[in-house]
Amino acid sequence: MKTALVTGSAGFIGSFVCERLLQDGFRVIGIDAMTDYYDVQLKKRRQARLLQSEHFRAIEDYVETPGLLMDLFASEKPDVVVHLAAQAGVRYSIENPRSYLESNIVGTFELLEAARAFPPQHMLLASTSSAFGANTEMPYRETDKADHQMSFYAATKKATENMAHSYAHLFGLPITMFRFFTVYGPWGRPDMALFKFTKAILEDTPIDVYNHGNMKRDFTYVADLVEAIRLLIDAAPVRPAEGESVPEGDSLSPVAPWRVVNIGNSDSVQLTDFIAAIEEATGRKAERNLMPMQPGDVPATWADAELLKTLTGYAPKTSVREGVAQFVAWYREYYQI
Repeated sequence: MKTALVTGSAGFIGSFVCERLLQDGFRVIGIDAMTDYYDVQLKKRRQARLLQSEHFRAIEDYVETPGLLMDLFASEKPDVVVHLAAQAGVRYSIENPRSYLESNIVGTFELLEAARAFPPQHMLLASTSSAFGANTEMPYRETDKADHQMSFYAATKKATENMAHSYAHLFGLPITMFRFFTVYGPWGRPDMALFKFTKAILEDTPIDVYNHGNMKRDFTYVADLVEAIRLLIDAAPVRPAEGESVPEGDSLSPVAPWRVVNIGNSDSVQLTDFIAAIEEATGRKAERNLMPMQPGDVPATWADAELLKTLTGYAPKTSVREGVAQFVAWYREYYQI
């Protein structure tokens, strides 16, 4: 039985990744600090579902705790690592940037040092579509420059990409970075638009619509994301041989077993259409409070996911209408509405 280490295991994405790995016969060790950035009870209920399996072990601690990951790697020697623990949220990074420094930068450093000492077969680290920053040419391709991040959150995630590349080059660690594009679905985060909009619409309160609704996002359903991650686990990058060129369109490093992969729906959906899907699923109309663009935000995201398809044969396919309906059904059941 292979051992997988998943950081951020009680998080929205992390809990689904753990569930999938358990289904596939992995022994899973999950680390989560259960921070109060949002409802801790929601995290505990996600974790409780995982603890139903005898092959899941939960550790409640911060990944940035000195020595924690080193000791864990020494004792467990994980075959696969999926690093999802991070302080998330663009807007919160303006209010509390130090938490991003500690969790995202220092936490990733602790992970890389542990992997350096006890190398796993493959490490997959979460980045973000926000890393593309001020880029305006779309769809975003992994080979595009990403030098002008618009928020400190995005800057810390781009920094972890660079940190991971240096360790991949120096120590031969196979590392895949994946950039998420607005993930949504059941058990989602309360600070995300879908959760906030659904709650407000069902409570007959106004929703805040930023940039007057003139925003587009590549909404990616969580089950599609998890499928992509699972397939990428078996597609570890290999450093090109001397004199061998990197295939066109591949973000594989020429000097390290490292690449970055977009995971998105390959579609850019207008925010107003997203709201319309929530209205349809809830059977209610939203009262809109039109707001200006928020600092650090970007007007649009759109993934080119051809590299993911080339590596795994898979392409996310869940429509926004279908995915939103799944979330609203979960929300009604969870809150007994």
